[in-house]
Formats: sequence, C-alpha cells, structure tokens
Amino acid sequence: MSVLKRPIITEKMTDLNKQGKYAFEVELKANKLEIRKAVEKMYGVNVETVHTMRTLGKKRSKNINGRIVTGRTSTTKKAIVTVAEGEVIDIYADL
Repeated sequence: MSVLKRPIITEKMTDLNKQGKYAFEVELKANKLEIRKAVEKMYGVNVETVHTMRTLGKKRSKNINGRIVTGRTSTTKKAIVTVAEGEVIDIYADL
C-alpha cells in the first residue's frame, strides 16, 4: 500500500504551490522519512522538508426516518512537503 493517498487541492494549498509547498493526505502510521521517499520516488523531485499534522475525526449526527443517528468521521493525516527551489510537482498530470 502506498504512503501517499491523494494530493490536497484547495485554494490555500494552491497559493502555497507558488512557494514550492505541496500538501498530501497520507497514511496515519507514515513517518516523515517514508513520506519524503514516496514523494521523491513518485514525482522525481528533491524534498527539503516535510511537516505533518493529524486532524481528529469530528462527531456528526443526522436524522434518518425520524431517528437521530450519531457517528464520527475518520481521523486523517496530512503532510506539507517543501521541494527544492526551482522544482515543481505536476499534481494535475495524475488526474
């Protein structure tokens, strides 16, 4: 199974692309070294830094057939990867 799940494409992340930073959703148990190797192998760039963060799942509730059903969204892990100056990751090539 791959360490990288998908790239995160939002307005905020698109602005960070100009600074050479790219965001990915990664496996919960992946560490910074594994993320660095996966990005370098998949996109052929040199990675300078990797910053990770975990976002805890939120409680959600909804009405189904007159009953309230509660649940929880899943916990995810994100990685913001900074590549070497002058290098670019073409995220849209994989779509």
